[in-house]
Amino acid sequence: MPLRAASAVTFTYALGYPIGNLAVASMTPMAVLVFRFGLAAMILGTWAKLAGVRWPTGRKLGHVAVTGLLMQAVQFCCLYLALERGAPAVLGAVVIAMNPVVTAILGALFLRERLGAWRILALVLGVAAVLSACASRLIKTGGVDPVLILLLVALLGLAAGGVYQQRFCADVDFRATSAVQNAVALVPAAVLTALTPFAVHHTANAVLAIAAVVLLNATLAVSLYVRAINIYGAAAVSMLFCVIPAVAGLLSWMMLGQRVDIGIAVGLVLGAAACWLNASVGRSVATRGIDRVSGQQRQDDPGRDGRRQNRVQAVHEPAVPR
Repeated sequence: MPLRAASAVTFTYALGYPIGNLAVASMTPMAVLVFRFGLAAMILGTWAKLAGVRWPTGRKLGHVAVTGLLMQAVQFCCLYLALERGAPAVLGAVVIAMNPVVTAILGALFLRERLGAWRILALVLGVAAVLSACASRLIKTGGVDPVLILLLVALLGLAAGGVYQQRFCADVDFRATSAVQNAVALVPAAVLTALTPFAVHHTANAVLAIAAVVLLNATLAVSLYVRAINIYGAAAVSMLFCVIPAVAGLLSWMMLGQRVDIGIAVGLVLGAAACWLNASVGRSVATRGIDRVSGQQRQDDPGRDGRRQNRVQAVHEPAVPR
């Protein structure tokens, strides 16, 4: 993955955490999400319309809607509620960054992908990273508090949505997918907004933060992220989670004055190791798959002239039909 593309995805994705923290400090979180999902759906829908992409219909549309509920509604409703309740932006980044590791586990369970010893080790490192990052909060509260539960549910929503999208929606254009996902996520966000108190704490900050959330995070960052997966593959893009939490921590310190404690620092290191190990295993598996396909192609067409009559017969194949 070229440095320019990797840097753009990393920076815009990491920027979403301090921006989200600023937004929920200025306005109640569900109201922020109503603006986020509604405006992002309009912008991405217009982009998809102008680009002339094919929109999902029928059962495919239903599958995209499910990914919207998981990846958008569950993830961001829980994440923004956790930020409102005092979760540091970098803590949210560390927990959510375990997405590739949890996705590998869910892929093994539901897509029958091979897990292997190295990915199990990555899972152990990921759990250790989350526990380390949450250590100070666990000690302070004397156990698991609602903030940590919200962050873990947000992580599961993102990971489950990614697996579901890989299984059912891989052939849908990313602009149409993002537009539909935001439109679907708008419904539960609007319901929760109607059922919870509404407050604007600082109008000017709220306007600026919501504009940044919609344009930089919901539109630009998500589009760059999905486009990078389409071009460079999920394994390459998942490597960015090794550094996204650290960049989010630096941005949170610069924008919010939030300092990283020792537990979160250790969590950053362990989380980076877990993401690197998981992505390295995924890339190795993908490379072996490409080599097998290339080898089969050479075997079927050794002259590379498209003539299958030159095909090399494998020893284990029967000479005549059974």
